[in-house]
Amino acid sequence: MDVLQRILDLRLERGWSEYKLSVESDIPQTTISSWFRKQICPTVPSLEKICKAYNITLSQFFSEELEQVTLTDEQAELIEHFSKLGKEQQYKLLDFLKSL
Repeated sequence: MDVLQRILDLRLERGWSEYKLSVESDIPQTTISSWFRKQICPTVPSLEKICKAYNITLSQFFSEELEQVTLTDEQAELIEHFSKLGKEQQYKLLDFLKSL
């Protein structure tokens, strides 16, 4: 997968400028521009910021499927908090949610 092309495609789908992506991802525009000028792949932490700006997961970013699933802010927040829990806490939370 061409990571830079994927970033560009997602940006264009949203009608965002490079500056808008910079603001939304909290990555300097000069950094984003240099990725494309120098054909450098962003770091994983930078990709995570890009995905957060696009409101998608890394998994969705790398998905080959045509149809992307977009998370709501609440779903993204839930996943973020869930991922910070220990395994035992995650299982307990899942059990609790299933019981609702």
